[in-house]
Amino acid sequence: MTLLVWLLAGLVLGAGAERLVGPGRSADDAGAAPGAAPAPRRRRSRGRILAWTAVGAVGLVVVLAIGGYLWASAIFGRIEKVDVSAQLSRSPAGTNYLLVGSDNGRNPGDQRDNVLGARSDTIMVLRVVDGKATMLSLNRDLWVTNPATGEKGRLNATYNAGPANLIAAVTQNFGIPIDRYLEIDFVSFAGLVDSFGGIDVDFAHPALDRASGLVVPTAGRVHLDGAQALAFVRSRHYTEVIDGQEVPEGGLPDVNRTKRQQVFLREIMAKAGAKRNPFTLLSAADKMAAGLRVDDDMTVIDAMRFAWQMGRLNPESVVLPVAPRTTSGGAAVLDLGPGADEVLSQFR
Repeated sequence: MTLLVWLLAGLVLGAGAERLVGPGRSADDAGAAPGAAPAPRRRRSRGRILAWTAVGAVGLVVVLAIGGYLWASAIFGRIEKVDVSAQLSRSPAGTNYLLVGSDNGRNPGDQRDNVLGARSDTIMVLRVVDGKATMLSLNRDLWVTNPATGEKGRLNATYNAGPANLIAAVTQNFGIPIDRYLEIDFVSFAGLVDSFGGIDVDFAHPALDRASGLVVPTAGRVHLDGAQALAFVRSRHYTEVIDGQEVPEGGLPDVNRTKRQQVFLREIMAKAGAKRNPFTLLSAADKMAAGLRVDDDMTVIDAMRFAWQMGRLNPESVVLPVAPRTTSGGAAVLDLGPGADEVLSQFR
């Protein structure tokens, strides 16, 4: 198909150039007055070369654009569309993307951590307004009302009833309208990182997490491949090695984990921006298409626009204030803390 497009474009452009200058005539001859002496042969030859060079350059741009669009359309056709349009809304200004990383593949053999049912392990809102981006992580342990049941539970558990229910939970509990939905499972997540050649992350100390598989042997800027980037993002038992001693990370594990997720997103966006080559971005999308899901209102043009924006944005991170507590049933959860409404208002 792509070869056919190349051939057709070449024929059309060649025929157009022939029609413009006339058969056997150069671009210089075409502009000469009737009866005028022909231009010197060298000028005619140079004019013909310049004309065909221009035609070739335009033809190459046209063919690359057509080829890129056809490739993008083929990739987009393999991405699963989820029925969430009823839950999508329009932000007053800008666009809110709900970015979700699911901790269970959609095949039974892909399930992890012995978790029954699907869970959204990473939940972020990326707001883009006039070329500027702001990023907010929603902790998975936030205690919310589940729209599907009307009962209280963790935010990530609302995904068990499907993406539409998760969107409804975000909108109803936090007042954030969602314009677009994008989800990637963690099998494809590692492939995305590897398709960009890995990412580089700064570490104050060597670090590890035996539960997630994270192993960072040295301090400083460390290169992570897809598997280690995934372990970094999922780490809930992050431990630093200081003077030979293992020192567990202080604070709230879920809050610390969301900070690492934001570090990752900035790094992968920087990688995408450094590539700039749209075919490199298409190649990355091609490798992870099977693990992607997007809202059913999204078109291939919307997807291409988002991919292009990803490489141009340097999102500012904001932290949602939360307060830990234990429910009557003994579950460790998070409530919104003082100042949370001010942060959430930036995304409304």
